[in-house]
Amino acid sequence: MTDIRGKILYGASVPMIKAFSGTMLNMDIDRKLPLPEGAKIIAPNHPSMIDPFIMASILGHRSYIMITDVMFHVPVMGAYLRSLGHIPVAVGRGQTAIDCALKHLQAGHTIMIFPEGANSPTKGGFVKERTGVARLAIASGAPVIPTGIFLQRDRLQTLRSVVSGKTEYSNWYLRGPYAITIGTPLRFGGDLENHEYVKDVAHQIMLKIMGLAAESQQRWYRNNPPLTGQLEIP
Repeated sequence: MTDIRGKILYGASVPMIKAFSGTMLNMDIDRKLPLPEGAKIIAPNHPSMIDPFIMASILGHRSYIMITDVMFHVPVMGAYLRSLGHIPVAVGRGQTAIDCALKHLQAGHTIMIFPEGANSPTKGGFVKERTGVARLAIASGAPVIPTGIFLQRDRLQTLRSVVSGKTEYSNWYLRGPYAITIGTPLRFGGDLENHEYVKDVAHQIMLKIMGLAAESQQRWYRNNPPLTGQLEIP
């Protein structure tokens, strides 16, 4: 019953998200290859809170997103995420989330994980990657699809909220260019107990994501030249 409700909610959500992105965002999507069939891991950078929703709406099929546990405690939002079957990632319980994601991959589902584990810095750059994406890729053998997102960070709106008695800050992007480059699949094998190797795999994936994000930025500015006097991005 829960999965039926999730399917219905997913089917209703996608048109709403696409209506928002089509109206408020200047979308630019480049896919290097069609997505492979079956189990896969979508791994984008994370400049804003809308990224999971936008990415989920463009995949063409349902995905299960690993999202910080805090979001599941937000009224209405938490119920929405739970109904869609997304995976909470709580501090100190990362393996529980990994195990849940692995079950989905074994069932042939798509998992989405943001290797930064938090929003990218608003001033530019990236948060140092975490190892969850590498652990999923090595343990499952499923391909990782690195994805690079570009948006204009000066348009981000930082919102303050109190969740479960704690003050939380989140970066929302409600209008402007939003460019996505979906890369080619990466596959990894090896020993999960070799922690240095796992860290290296996570870093390799993050480097690909960073390169694709830069490609998204460059493509946007090539197609949308800045006004005279503005700084041009090479």
